Amino acid sequence: MREVATLNFNAFITCAVTGSGNTTGKHPAIPVTPLQIASAAIDAARAGAAIVHVHVRDPGSGRPSRDPALFAEVVSRIRDSETDVVINTTAGMGGDLVFGQGENPLPLDPGGTDLAGPLERLAHVEQCLPEICTLDCGTMNFAESDYVMTNTPGMLKTMARRVQELGVRPELEVFDTGHLVFVHEMVREGLIDDPVLIQLCMGIPYGAPDDPGTLMSMVHRLPEGATFSAFSIGRNELPYVAMAVLAGGNVRVGLEDNLYLEKGVFATNAQLVERAVTILSAMNVKILGPEEVRKNLRLQKRG
Repeated sequence: MREVATLNFNAFITCAVTGSGNTTGKHPAIPVTPLQIASAAIDAARAGAAIVHVHVRDPGSGRPSRDPALFAEVVSRIRDSETDVVINTTAGMGGDLVFGQGENPLPLDPGGTDLAGPLERLAHVEQCLPEICTLDCGTMNFAESDYVMTNTPGMLKTMARRVQELGVRPELEVFDTGHLVFVHEMVREGLIDDPVLIQLCMGIPYGAPDDPGTLMSMVHRLPEGATFSAFSIGRNELPYVAMAVLAGGNVRVGLEDNLYLEKGVFATNAQLVERAVTILSAMNVKILGPEEVRKNLRLQKRG
């Protein structure tokens, strides 16, 4: 198990700029189009984010999408801007399972169900070759009545193997303690190369709660030598900037996880990154840039 540091004096910031949640009607300026998503990512990088985490949405409806053409446009716009930032694309889409309600779980709800094979879920990664892509390390209920985020061990091992072949660094998104059991299994099987990169996703119903005791129990169970970040959602996103580095990790902020800069004040991605920079600077934490992150994580720079 991991020996836990008491403070990380060097940390990088990831900005998750839009996500796949139903937030377009809750915030007046959620990035939706490829231009908006790329612009938000560029602004976040200029504000101090070393990594941008990219989802895409259907430009017309705002609903989450896994269309490789949309990812390609976002990634091209970021790279063409010559903004130095590490691009991290989701690979979590294509695992949405929505059952019928009540006594009729079948047929599945076609309005929300989107199940794809593991390699199809990586089509945009194959095309864009980001430096990092995420793998959600387990199947999980969220606070939605009949929705299940579906990631079977077989799916994930197939995806991990292909990501490894592509030379893309997987960021292993861990939502609960059992997901860490699976992370250790994949490491033992040689599916994850060093350095192991983990994102501890805290406070998401019905995953690990974001209290300090739960966070530290998960940190203690990380693979030895792993690099990790931690975040929480909603009002606890910004306190977790300090919490993550106190636990020895790195930081994630962005509109995927939280819509507000303070009570009643909508945020932009850049403003959330700026606030994270302020918090870390006040703690005398050195904020790492993209080149330092590439070196530490042994990333293959693209574009």
